[in-house]
Amino acid sequence: MTLWSGRFSETPSEVLWRFTVDTADRRLLVDDVMGSLAHVEMVGEAGLVEPSAVEELSGALGRILEEAKAGEFIWEDTDEDVHSAVERRVVELVGDVAGGLHTGRSRNDQVALDLRLYLRRQTRARVEDLKAFAAVLSDRAEQLADVVVASYTHLQQAQPISLGHHLLAYAWMALRDAERFTDLEQRASISPLGAGASGGSSLPLLPERTAELLELSASFDNSMDAVGSRDLAAEFVFAAAQAMINLSRLSEDLILWATSEFGWVTLADALTTGSSALPHKKNPDIAELVRGKTAAVIGDVTTLLTLQKGLPLTYNRDLQEDKRAVFHADDVLTGSLEALGVLIATAEFHPPLPGPWVGALDLAEVLVGRGVPFRAAHEAIGALAGRLDREGRSLAELSGEELAAAHPRLEPGDVAFLDPEVSVSRRRSPGGGSPASVRDQVDKLRRQL
Repeated sequence: MTLWSGRFSETPSEVLWRFTVDTADRRLLVDDVMGSLAHVEMVGEAGLVEPSAVEELSGALGRILEEAKAGEFIWEDTDEDVHSAVERRVVELVGDVAGGLHTGRSRNDQVALDLRLYLRRQTRARVEDLKAFAAVLSDRAEQLADVVVASYTHLQQAQPISLGHHLLAYAWMALRDAERFTDLEQRASISPLGAGASGGSSLPLLPERTAELLELSASFDNSMDAVGSRDLAAEFVFAAAQAMINLSRLSEDLILWATSEFGWVTLADALTTGSSALPHKKNPDIAELVRGKTAAVIGDVTTLLTLQKGLPLTYNRDLQEDKRAVFHADDVLTGSLEALGVLIATAEFHPPLPGPWVGALDLAEVLVGRGVPFRAAHEAIGALAGRLDREGRSLAELSGEELAAAHPRLEPGDVAFLDPEVSVSRRRSPGGGSPASVRDQVDKLRRQL
């Protein structure tokens, strides 16, 4: 069924139909029906549709809504899009009365509304998913607060930290990702209904009433902007892509940690796969796929930005392509959060202690605490590390007497500060990698969650 056949003397060709019809928007069925219910009530209040027709149309739309939620709505091959499918079904239910459904409305403002309703609904869902993921990380961080590992810069061991501190870095990222979606919801909650095809309507429509009925915060200010802009779609997909990038970084850490070279983590058998050729293999496929799927979501951002860049106002059929990118990014993020959350919740962490060099900064800070300027302290400890390295030795092999000889303000007992667990426990700066900081962060995260 098309909504534009009156102008044409020929039916659409199969070539046209195959190339132009996109069934992706069927996901918007509930949103389309909700928008139609609000629109019908509004045009009834405006006196544009008789009360008896409003009642019949609302009843038919309510029936379709029930079918949609129950998964019982029947799609036809002749449905050009979700809008025509709904109107076709209304015709089946109430006959000619269905002619009033499209009064004062265009598919242009209709699809813009459907997309906004979807974005509003899905931003809320993704916020909940991201918070749940952050909660999993917080729980594991609390359990691992006293487990000491090396932090890395340039993929070289840097300072000893709590493993919980490392996991909490990703929890804070997830919280910011949730904030981005929350911020987007405010902009999505603007109704475009009443904008029409591009320039509004001569009919006495009540756009603010439609927005009120849909529990949206306001109606549009400019009809051309309302139907011709898709920055919200791009913003949603960017928020999803940034969240995926953060998940990809966590996945890369897990992949490294699961190697025999690192040996930090054992992933559950039920959440890993094997090799068709190598009997001993246990592969972290969930983490690898999250890392891989991130590339496609980044591509969705590029798709939406490129889609918009050359479009004259207002609506152009190019914009039909926006929904596939939105839905894909949404689905990938949803699945990744679920799978990676379970992977982390069930993982067994057993990292070795950091290597012997991670206490170098602690020695420099001991000197700073005794009045030595940091640059001089850095040079002295650097010279000591270089000499030991050339001798094929490490800080762990340093005697107290050798350490005291490295600088007048060092003492033999300072070798105790080279113990990674001592180093971590001495960490004082707020937000640092000590177990106490981990517990403080967990408390703060839980309050925010």
